[in-house]
Amino acid sequence: MKYFCHETSVVDNGATIGDGTKIWHWTHISSKSVIGSECSIGQNVYVANDVVIGDGCKIQNNVSIFDSVRLEENVFCGPSMVFTNVINPRSDIERKDEYKTTLVKKGASIGANATIVCGVTLGEYCFIAAGAVITKDVEPYALMAGVPAKRIGWMDEEGNRISNPHI
Repeated sequence: MKYFCHETSVVDNGATIGDGTKIWHWTHISSKSVIGSECSIGQNVYVANDVVIGDGCKIQNNVSIFDSVRLEENVFCGPSMVFTNVINPRSDIERKDEYKTTLVKKGASIGANATIVCGVTLGEYCFIAAGAVITKDVEPYALMAGVPAKRIGWMDEEGNRISNPHI
């Protein structure tokens, strides 16, 4: 095993995990998920079967990454942020064939307690503020905040506010 997994975590047989990745306490990695190298998967994280996580991603505590979520490299998912995978869930209606793919592009950051409604694409190096609710695609380098989220500015690749997104 070329990755670290805390003894309280469960990694199902068949999961693909890259070198140097660290999986912390009480986390569950499903059998068909793919996790890149040098990732950090925090405490109490769930990674579903149809999930791809790129190299260098940091998933903070209490994040569930459900089916049909794709994270490119160096994505940051803040504590307790939420991904959805069904637009109109109902307890008594199974909609697994209606999952919407969510794509988070390279270098994007998602703040604590943000919600990402399924079927959107978050552009490269965008920055989603804590508590924001994303319901539409986000432009590269956009700074998004609010409920529903709106663009309130621009960020650079180092996480600094800038006036021009064309770096």
